[in-house]
Amino acid sequence: MKAQRLTALAILAFTISSCGGALASSRPHTKKRSKSDADISAIGHRHIAQGPNLYSLEREKQLGEALSEKVEQSSRLLTDPAITEYIDRIAQTVAKNSDAVMPITVRVIDSDSVDAFTLPGGYQYVSRGLLLRLAGEGELASVLARGIAHTALRSATTLATRAEIMQSATVPLINSAPGSSFPSDNNLAVPLTSLKMHSDDELDADYFGIQYLYKTGYDPECFINFVQRIWGSGTTATNVPAIFSAYPPLDERLAALRNEISKILPPRDGATVSTPEFDAFKDRFRALKSDGQK
Repeated sequence: MKAQRLTALAILAFTISSCGGALASSRPHTKKRSKSDADISAIGHRHIAQGPNLYSLEREKQLGEALSEKVEQSSRLLTDPAITEYIDRIAQTVAKNSDAVMPITVRVIDSDSVDAFTLPGGYQYVSRGLLLRLAGEGELASVLARGIAHTALRSATTLATRAEIMQSATVPLINSAPGSSFPSDNNLAVPLTSLKMHSDDELDADYFGIQYLYKTGYDPECFINFVQRIWGSGTTATNVPAIFSAYPPLDERLAALRNEISKILPPRDGATVSTPEFDAFKDRFRALKSDGQK
């Protein structure tokens, strides 16, 4: 594999995020949706990854594994079985109701920061600080559903492929997921033209993530509440100018999500918002923090 291809992937992988900057270009999302994209019954039997991709599924898994090793060499993971097993159970349940064709692996970074990101090959990382801010199991499932949507979309490798194709766009931006405390390579750069594509990918992750949440049995309003709680609170806001942000504006995201709920997610009774298991999970988290256990 060419060195620049791995470089592009390394940059973009670290910015395929569930949490990040609140600013972005105001240009609307213009991608046309197919009938199957909007068909909840087609989930798991459709191909939602669009555009050229220079990476085979096997190569993407290998790259994800290599990048995950890099993350874990410079980050402290929380390994408490009660916490990790609960999160994994929710993730695997959502994954069964998704379009992802790669296994999903979720790990918790022991950090007070409010962050999450998805690497190629189905590797997701969420921070302790983010998990402590969630109000219910539906919000936890929303975080995981967005990451699973990025895996199904093959966001990192398709974006890296597009960046290679557009090498003529030479104005660079040093990689750093806005508001993120996670590792990044300061000597890597990505064309500004890729940032708009990344913004569109984030809207795609919302679009399909909320479908996965709904099919798994959760109330889609949990997804709305999660987005408002994290992006609307200013927790992840930065002073990055709009042109440099890879994330869509909050009002654009919320409008798109509410439109999707009203048009393609049929109303139903009995959707899950939270569970007693989530309450026990949060209590365990707080106990670990107060005891100083990691």
